[in-house]
Amino acid sequence: MKKYKIGLVLGGGGTRGFAHLGVIKALEERGIVPDVISGVSAGAIAGSLMSDGKTPEEALKIMKGKSFFDYTRIQLPRQGFFSLKGLRKELEKFFSVKRIEDLKTDFFVAVTNFNKGKVEYHNSGKLVDFVIASASIPVMFEPVKINEDLYVDGGLVDNLPAEPLKNICEKIIAVNLVPVLNTQNVGGLKNIISRTLDMAVNCKLPETEGVADIIISPPELSRHDFFSTKKADEIFGVGYNYVKNLDVIFD
Repeated sequence: MKKYKIGLVLGGGGTRGFAHLGVIKALEERGIVPDVISGVSAGAIAGSLMSDGKTPEEALKIMKGKSFFDYTRIQLPRQGFFSLKGLRKELEKFFSVKRIEDLKTDFFVAVTNFNKGKVEYHNSGKLVDFVIASASIPVMFEPVKINEDLYVDGGLVDNLPAEPLKNICEKIIAVNLVPVLNTQNVGGLKNIISRTLDMAVNCKLPETEGVADIIISPPELSRHDFFSTKKADEIFGVGYNYVKNLDVIFD
């Protein structure tokens, strides 16, 4: 028998992360509650709030009330154009614990150790430091120094971090926020850049497919950008309705 019955993997994808909350609400309504969560970037934010005992509705209310620029501070670009001090302050206000290992539900956060050039999965340590690091997209946001190393967005190396759960869960559900759909019209430069990023962060998806029992990847998310909170409720609904309409979760 494995340590956990159900593990939930929450991928990165900016403000598409509101879909994670809708997915979790729909899963709960079907009687599926994770015993352990692994998250990266937006998935680390959603996963940490869920692991701290917040409901999907509470987390949605916490995160949708402010714009992208409320969570960031522009600065002279020494190591990144923005800092995430605003997001740090907001999370510190709502987290009920200081350390990952004290969360109500066991939680792994994926981060990229920029000095060593590799992904790491942490289930202990200062919660807000690792969550902010996991969401710190290189160049855009400044890295987070933890101990002696600099850490950035775990999605740089692993945007769907099933690795820490693969041998400890009986069933694994993974939620992918960056579906890459077939298209005949790639559009202009903005769309090309966006599609390139989507393809890049999906490079490890085949490995996750070999680990997860189901991958939830709502195609409608491809219509939503990464940095606007204006459609938070709509994105929440995308995740919720997609899971509600699935015939089965597990065979």
